[in-house]
Amino acid sequence: MVRLGTVGSGWIVKSFLGGTKYVDGLTLAAVYSRSGKRAQQFASETGAPAYFTDLRQMAQSDGIDAVYIASPNSLHVEQSRLFLEHGKHVLCEKTVAPTRAQTEELVCLARRQGLVFLEAIVTMHLPALALLERAVKEIAPVRLARFDISQYSSKYPAYLRGELPNIFNPQFCTGSLMDMGVYCVYPAIRLFGRPKAIHASASFLESGADAAGSAIFEYDGFGAVITHCKAGTTKLGSEIIGERGTITIDSISTLQGMTLHHPDGREEALAGEDTREHIMSFEARSFYEAIGDPARNREKVEELCALACEVSGAMETIRRQAGIRFPSDIQD
Repeated sequence: MVRLGTVGSGWIVKSFLGGTKYVDGLTLAAVYSRSGKRAQQFASETGAPAYFTDLRQMAQSDGIDAVYIASPNSLHVEQSRLFLEHGKHVLCEKTVAPTRAQTEELVCLARRQGLVFLEAIVTMHLPALALLERAVKEIAPVRLARFDISQYSSKYPAYLRGELPNIFNPQFCTGSLMDMGVYCVYPAIRLFGRPKAIHASASFLESGADAAGSAIFEYDGFGAVITHCKAGTTKLGSEIIGERGTITIDSISTLQGMTLHHPDGREEALAGEDTREHIMSFEARSFYEAIGDPARNREKVEELCALACEVSGAMETIRRQAGIRFPSDIQD
């Protein structure tokens, strides 16, 4: 049995905990919130037998083996480091760090401690990913890829009213790229590797956060175009165009609605719709299995960590080119 603690009390934590119900042996042991009232309430809502308002006390607790971190981006590095140093396995929500160096630091720390550290990016654990990889080989050579995730944020009306939600506050190392664009960067690098060059731009809100942006990843023989937006919603989805067919993807963040379009007009459904909780269960299961059977899952964990570092490096390059800056960049 792996006793799990959670950091954060938003909808994503509830979705993840819903996913853990599909994983025998992964059990919720404690939750954390800075507010005692909220911590107690969230423990009651989720059925957690314990709650914490002091993160260090939680890290030192003998009552948890692993932690799922879903706090604001700006806290991810510090909190991941704290739990790893205290012998806890860590699954940290994307994006785990604003720089590649910080991501590599956490990966190396986990390795030294003999612990599992993973960035929580659900698409890398879905069965649909293997179907996508096979389909990409089938339509090769690829001539163009276009990955888009543009979704009108539920927090945007509050921003327009003059409020400053965390998601539009650069103090929290967030914005459209870090919150949404990462879902496009991951499949690009997973499918095609490190690009030869990256060209990026962004549009900004008065708060300094990026509302939308784009990047072109250059590869031998083709380019991958990445677009993301939190102030509007796409109606087109994503696609990978090859000489022997085209793959369309309705949701790049969940790999739902994937279809392979053959040159003769045939359409082959690769992945349909699924519930949010079931989608999250694959990520939870990967984390659990990596902890429970480290020898069998070591190669998979190393591959995911190497990919996380590559993605972090690409995101850092995009930020630099597009002028997306956080307070932590000032000292650079």
